[in-house]
Amino acid sequence: MGRNAVETVLGAVVLGVAGMFLFFAYSTAQVKGVTGYEVRASFFKIGGLTAGSDVRINGIKVGTIKSTALDPDTFDAVVTMSIRPDVKLPVDTAASIGSEGIVGGKYVRIEPGNIKKFIADGGAITETRDFRSLEDQVGEIIFLATGGDKKGNN
Repeated sequence: MGRNAVETVLGAVVLGVAGMFLFFAYSTAQVKGVTGYEVRASFFKIGGLTAGSDVRINGIKVGTIKSTALDPDTFDAVVTMSIRPDVKLPVDTAASIGSEGIVGGKYVRIEPGNIKKFIADGGAITETRDFRSLEDQVGEIIFLATGGDKKGNN
């Protein structure tokens, strides 16, 4: 009977420590969505960017991707972001798709501009840079290394 009580107490301690670990991980990992004002940006390619991904300035999370959609007229990918209310983006801000590594997730990298006029709620970032996949980059390096030109002649 005494052995069952020790095992039960030890199991409760392990579950308690696991619960504290999960709480700590959730509270420090910045996995919660950011609520703020909405901003849109259009990209030719988004490379697997999904709702819930981060929006970052200099590596600091300042927003969350709310949705991705296809523009039926231009066939561009339209990304809707929620930006923290204390972060005001200038109208000449640029956005690009970043990657956390070869197998890491995607995020939107924001490069704030210098103009003192700011993007309003529901506004858009007009200057965007499309996602460049690893295959695109390797292909460009091979192209440059082999001395090829744009017409395919060597």
